[in-house]
Amino acid sequence: MPLYIALFFKLKLSFIFYILKFIKIFSMKNYIIKFLKWTFTALLGLIFSVFVYFEINEIPIYNLKVAYKFITGVSDYKQYEGLAEKLGYLESDKLLIIHADDIGLSKSVNDASFEALKNGLVNSGSIMMTCNYILDVGEFAIENPEIDLGLHLTVTSEWRDYKWDGVSNSSSIPSLIDKKGHLFENKKKFTWNANPGDLKRELQAQINLAKSLGINPTHIDSHEGALFFDQKIFKAYLEVGEENKLPVFVPKPVAVHFDKSFPKPKNVVIVDNMYMALPDLEFSKWDEYYINVLNNLGPGLNEIIVHLGYDDKEMQNITVDHPNYGSKWRNLDLDVISSQEFRKAIEDNNIKLVTWREIQNIIY
Repeated sequence: MPLYIALFFKLKLSFIFYILKFIKIFSMKNYIIKFLKWTFTALLGLIFSVFVYFEINEIPIYNLKVAYKFITGVSDYKQYEGLAEKLGYLESDKLLIIHADDIGLSKSVNDASFEALKNGLVNSGSIMMTCNYILDVGEFAIENPEIDLGLHLTVTSEWRDYKWDGVSNSSSIPSLIDKKGHLFENKKKFTWNANPGDLKRELQAQINLAKSLGINPTHIDSHEGALFFDQKIFKAYLEVGEENKLPVFVPKPVAVHFDKSFPKPKNVVIVDNMYMALPDLEFSKWDEYYINVLNNLGPGLNEIIVHLGYDDKEMQNITVDHPNYGSKWRNLDLDVISSQEFRKAIEDNNIKLVTWREIQNIIY
């Protein structure tokens, strides 16, 4: 075979080889590009799904890092050291606070809550200082100084026909007030708009008002959990507690905020397990839910939160178009904690009842 023909075939074969190699590399690149596109699309879909879930469940988290930690439950904190022992119990004991929320909301809520507190059906409660019935709570606190009362710090106004603004003059807390002159109707709007400076001013005003009425608060917590989700807002909440020497209610799911860049303050006590009836609970299952909680309570600090009231005309009018935490809901909570079965489950499970005042005396 002539040399030029041999060279031609060699060059042709080399050309074909490089073409095939190029095609192979190009195909691999295509697969890589497709994979990267699929991964990016899946990641966007996941992020979108997470925020849709938060939106549906009214969880106002708009920070990806915080969202990830809330979903995975990743947290880095240590419980207040020796809490059970300092309260006079063993580390293995089941400690429980039975806590009545929303005191001050209405006459119905006050009447039910006062009776439950005086009769030991609940051993702690917290007050909404923005509502119309706080003077009655002040009188009750003065007459019953031994009863454990904290403040249900309130930054939302959720009912359709019963609205309130802050304790502070509205002009001094403009980022907390809507166009109608009320606190925002939900956690999302509050979180989007709240300025930490305005927030601290209002939270302090609520504490000051309580003290002026003769209420000696034992702790603070958050109405609707509105102070739990945004880190700047959560920090303001913790700071107000520390500045006033008040224990701050922080349930374990919220403790995911704490990490190396945001360490848990020394005086914060984490509630290991928090229990509360939720909107998906059927009214027919009310007793069963609470008894199951008591029968399965674990060691550590636990809190059952109830919302007490009577299914009367006042509460029906306040909670119109709002069955969740409505008048029937509150009467069911009252019925359950008043039942012999509930009290017996506490005794049978060797549950130790503790209060926020006892915790306050330990950490401050």
